[in-house]
Amino acid sequence: MQVKLKIFRYNPEVDKKPHYDKYEVEADPTDRVLDLLEYVKGNFDGTLSFRRSCAHGICGSDAMRINGRNRLACKMLVKELGTDKILVEPILGLPVIKDLIVDMEPFFANYRSVLPYLINDEPPPKKERLQSIEERERFDDTTKCILCACCTTSCPSYWANEQYVGPAAIVAAHRFIFDSRDRAGAERLRILNDQFGVYRCHTIFNCTEACPREIQVTKAIGEVKRAIATGKIE
Repeated sequence: MQVKLKIFRYNPEVDKKPHYDKYEVEADPTDRVLDLLEYVKGNFDGTLSFRRSCAHGICGSDAMRINGRNRLACKMLVKELGTDKILVEPILGLPVIKDLIVDMEPFFANYRSVLPYLINDEPPPKKERLQSIEERERFDDTTKCILCACCTTSCPSYWANEQYVGPAAIVAAHRFIFDSRDRAGAERLRILNDQFGVYRCHTIFNCTEACPREIQVTKAIGEVKRAIATGKIE
């Protein structure tokens, strides 16, 4: 099938403002959008810039807006779009460095702010810190995050103010707040109980819809809100 690609382009070294370039490429229905971008870069314009790494939906590096929705280019098949017209743009809310590449530092600064690592100052046991199956299941869903930023950059609250910590950071906090081995849950709840913390979420569900790992992001945010409101981590 013939596919009409419309790709956002911006090179700050030569462009005064962004523009779009159009390409027509031959594609199979099972081709991924990443395959089409690679074809354009290899055959039409070697200056086209985008991030990619594993190309298997694990690293999260090729998050972009495809036909107006945040997706991973390596997971999005042409046939799943249901059209021969494909619009590819950078994710919103982060500064564009070049073409489809955005500056991820504001995103990672928010991520780091919630202490996204296990904290336990108690004397270590002779073996590993054990958990029951039920204790592990309590936070299993939020361990799946690959830090692609699809959820955060689909959030209108984040578009309005990038100081909002964002869904991905709250998901990272959730993963440790509800980990029975961790001892810094109260500190994370204090960090998120802030004017740019968890209550900036207005339960729009864009984040849940955008997540390529199918994490129940809005549910996790709700559980963190409840823990702050009740003062209990359950």
